[in-house]
Amino acid sequence: MHAFSGLPSTARNGGPARDTDRARGGRDGGLGDLPVWNLADLYPAIDSPELAADLARAAEEAAAFEARWKGKLAEAAAAGDAGGLGEAVRAYEAIEERMGRLMSFAGLVYAGDTSDPKRAKLYGDVQEKMTDAGARLLFFTLELNKIDDALIASAFDADPLFGHYRPWVLDLRKDRPHQLEDRVEQLFHEKSVTGRGAWNRLFDETMTALRFEVDGEALTLEPTLNRLQDPQPDARRKASEALAATFKDNLRVFTLITNTLAKDKEISDRWRGFEDIADSRHLANRVEREVVAALADAVRQAYPRLSHRYYAMKARWLGMETMNHWDRNAPLPETPQATIGWGEARDTVLDAYRGFSPEMADIARRFFDRQWIDAPARPGKAPGAFAHPTVPSVHPYVLLNYMGKPRDVMTLAHELGHGVHQVLAGEQGALMAATPLTLAETASVFGEMLTFRSLLERTTEPRERKAMLAQKVEDMINTVVRQIAFYEFERKVHIERRQGELTSDRLGEMWLEVQADSLGPAIRLREGYEVFWAYIPHFIHAPFYVYAYAFGDCLVNSLFAVYQQDQAGFQEKYFAMLRAGGTKHHSELLAPFGLDASDPAFWTRGLAVIEGLIDELEALDGGQ
Repeated sequence: MHAFSGLPSTARNGGPARDTDRARGGRDGGLGDLPVWNLADLYPAIDSPELAADLARAAEEAAAFEARWKGKLAEAAAAGDAGGLGEAVRAYEAIEERMGRLMSFAGLVYAGDTSDPKRAKLYGDVQEKMTDAGARLLFFTLELNKIDDALIASAFDADPLFGHYRPWVLDLRKDRPHQLEDRVEQLFHEKSVTGRGAWNRLFDETMTALRFEVDGEALTLEPTLNRLQDPQPDARRKASEALAATFKDNLRVFTLITNTLAKDKEISDRWRGFEDIADSRHLANRVEREVVAALADAVRQAYPRLSHRYYAMKARWLGMETMNHWDRNAPLPETPQATIGWGEARDTVLDAYRGFSPEMADIARRFFDRQWIDAPARPGKAPGAFAHPTVPSVHPYVLLNYMGKPRDVMTLAHELGHGVHQVLAGEQGALMAATPLTLAETASVFGEMLTFRSLLERTTEPRERKAMLAQKVEDMINTVVRQIAFYEFERKVHIERRQGELTSDRLGEMWLEVQADSLGPAIRLREGYEVFWAYIPHFIHAPFYVYAYAFGDCLVNSLFAVYQQDQAGFQEKYFAMLRAGGTKHHSELLAPFGLDASDPAFWTRGLAVIEGLIDELEALDGGQ
């Protein structure tokens, strides 16, 4: 949903970095003028001299950096004065910034139309060149981690510039237990472009090329998924059957990709000495295995109180004894069916943000005013939505596939939450701006909550209020219950893959097991649903990413409760948390709010917020 997977769009046939041929094609269906991003802030075009010059410069700078510093970091640390390690880290950060700018541009161009050979070639070429340049830099973090702790500590004090990078250096050293011999690390790095990277690209290009036959019309993925929210049951059924048919036709490819990447991960984990299949993700997220286990356990135990209970209510509202799987996101009869135009969506989100903080709204407004958003759904474009931070010297970009549904407005609020976070964290610089996934989802979910609460406060008519509450409950179930079910599916896949390849049928069986467990008896999983695992990009691009959504949702529920209880000073503490980027552990960031994610009761409190909304729905429904 919100992951930056393959990458986004821009220059067409070497023209300006803007999809001008499709930029103003968004008036159909009452959507209004849908914006297309302007990537010229990164580079003017895919064939621009500036791009070519930076590609050459990145390679030259990486080679010069290697010649200057390789084998000399311990000596620089021992010298312990200005011009030593601090200078080295600053030079490294500058090269990383340039390389990040190049990869961001190529990736965003590619995501705009993964079916365009010119864009695909650009993405592939830049990826290869940056992998080569990165191989020159690989020694730096490996060698830095080999320096004795006492020597590093004294260098922090002796060299103020190096001391500035203390959070990054200390965070880097958490990877030391899993660091391999230098030449092995170099091999892993250089082979990534023909290994995991190639399989990721195959998935992206296969998915965007798929077409789904609905009533004689060949649709891409996003419009087909969108029909699962159609008010007509027959339209939802046809969309689901079309999805299943096409996924089945391509199941051998998706099964091969899944088996290959799971094995690739097992090899890497084994060499690096990770015990649990998800430990590498936990390390990357800087979150303890026990914290994630407590979250997953709490959500699983809450299935009956949340998803099972809610879907039983919804089936009754829709006049069904049990719903089919394609009815899960069906709108209630009370749900307004009018298309939400882009202007209304923009104003809704900005007004909600402004109610919390004028500064938050001002930052979000830049995305609209300065063409940092690509909104139209179009053939070849990457599905889903994401906010990509690019590099601190530029700004983030947001990709959507806006169809005018209420969920699309919430997706806009979600991705702009990411965008605001990325703008604020950018103050930390290229090395320290990145936030672990668990906390990265906090700002996005908080943006959704602000928007929902703002709309709910304006709604007094009981039927409209019921529809809004139901929509929010479904979104929260999708964010918490569904994502933990995804996490459980991934665990099953990666554990069983260690015993040998998995057939398509076995993958389907595991998928149905976790879905039946999480959705409950009120939803009937019809034939065809067993292949719906195939289109989830997170399984491919970022194994075990998905629990970050549940983490963020439960965290925001607790944060919002603190905000509602005492708003004095909350905005300042919240912005300080976002500005910290990757410089602090989750325990440090949550302490000012009196929250502790290591306490199992923390997750129970977060889930109780969802349960409370279901209680309110039941009361509105008369408890029938």
